Amino acid sequence: MRPLSARFPRQAVVAGAILLALVVLAALAPVISPFAFDALDLAHRRAAPSVSHWFGTDELGRDLLTRVLYGARVSLAVGFVSAAVSVLLGIAIGATAGWTGRWIDAVLMRVTDAMLAVPRLPLLMIAAAVLAPNVAVLVLLVGTAGWMETARVVRAEVQSLKANDFVTAARAVGAASSRVVIRHVLPGVLPTAAVATTLAVGRGILLESALSFFGVGVQPPAASWGNMLYQAQTTMTSEPWLGIFPGALIFLTVLCCNTLGTALTER
Repeated sequence: MRPLSARFPRQAVVAGAILLALVVLAALAPVISPFAFDALDLAHRRAAPSVSHWFGTDELGRDLLTRVLYGARVSLAVGFVSAAVSVLLGIAIGATAGWTGRWIDAVLMRVTDAMLAVPRLPLLMIAAAVLAPNVAVLVLLVGTAGWMETARVVRAEVQSLKANDFVTAARAVGAASSRVVIRHVLPGVLPTAAVATTLAVGRGILLESALSFFGVGVQPPAASWGNMLYQAQTTMTSEPWLGIFPGALIFLTVLCCNTLGTALTER
């Protein structure tokens, strides 16, 4: 078997390792941090990074490293789960359109085009402001707003695959359409779905961060990287660490997701 570095570019391996490390750190947040995420220490408000508080403290004396770790749980969960929702929706809609063709294809693609024409962030901000969502609802909102690109790519892939001889042969021997799609067509779509998933994770994290930054996403006292930036925006000149650390982690995570997506696209 070829080593991993021979099958994927080194930067993709590094990106995957960083994402895995972030997931592990987020999962182990209660074990790693000696502080509770909402523990107040008013005597050490707005403390700069130090040995006691590696990332400093916020305006209520809460340990910023702890809140970054707990915020990673929310931001990564929204990114990964919303990506799964959007990719599954995109596969279902794209495969249906590409396989059935005719008026069903036309209707589904026009709906897709209409959704692509609507600015995503303002639409999500309005929906979030109306629904005042918890994390689960936020995941559904972000997921259902991101399926269109996957649907278009999957549709084209399915249209290409259904013209192949092995699909024609399966239909000729009487295989049901559902069986042909599940056994012969969808496996060919999986590489496309893998690329779409990695890109959707980064997009989901950015959308959650943007919604929380504008005050309509994850609400305090729960922590996410986005609402930590929202809370830090008025003190960036005096306490820059409050925004630097969550902002850097958003940037790093999205960069790693896009790097993995690019590596999968080039394979």
